[in-house]
Amino acid sequence: MPVKDVQDLFVEELRDIYHAEKQLAKALPKMAKAASSDKLKQAFEMHLEETRGQIDRLEQIFDDLDLRKRGKPCEAMEGLIEEGKEIMEEVKTPEVLDAALIVAAQKVEHYEISSYGSLRALADALGHKNAAKLLQETLNEESATDEKLNKLAVGEINKKAMQQAKKAA
Repeated sequence: MPVKDVQDLFVEELRDIYHAEKQLAKALPKMAKAASSDKLKQAFEMHLEETRGQIDRLEQIFDDLDLRKRGKPCEAMEGLIEEGKEIMEEVKTPEVLDAALIVAAQKVEHYEISSYGSLRALADALGHKNAAKLLQETLNEESATDEKLNKLAVGEINKKAMQQAKKAA
């Protein structure tokens, strides 16, 4: 669909992140299964539940704006998920894999944070108050998930990966 104005841009970006979230909902169980750390598994499982809620919020926005619920292929998320798959295939040491999974997950979170921040700003500009509120809720969740992943990495996962590397050397 050609983008002629800010409303068109908003709808296209909404459809892009909708597709991205649906892709992520399929990838998170695989990431949880690949994680050896119980805390990391829990973080992925918790974020899967949040992601389902985020999809529901996006669908509510589509309904509120009388738009068809459909995604637009999100090549950025496809690429990030593909990177995650490669990591799961290539990294054999469980502790190092956990660290790599956090790297992959944080790349996804940063993409989502930038997408939701931009969408919220567009919703504000267009006067879509409820959409802006819903998008801000999701933005808050994505930021909190990023922070949790960072604390896990710094607090224990990266240290365990480093200890494993020293044992292997």
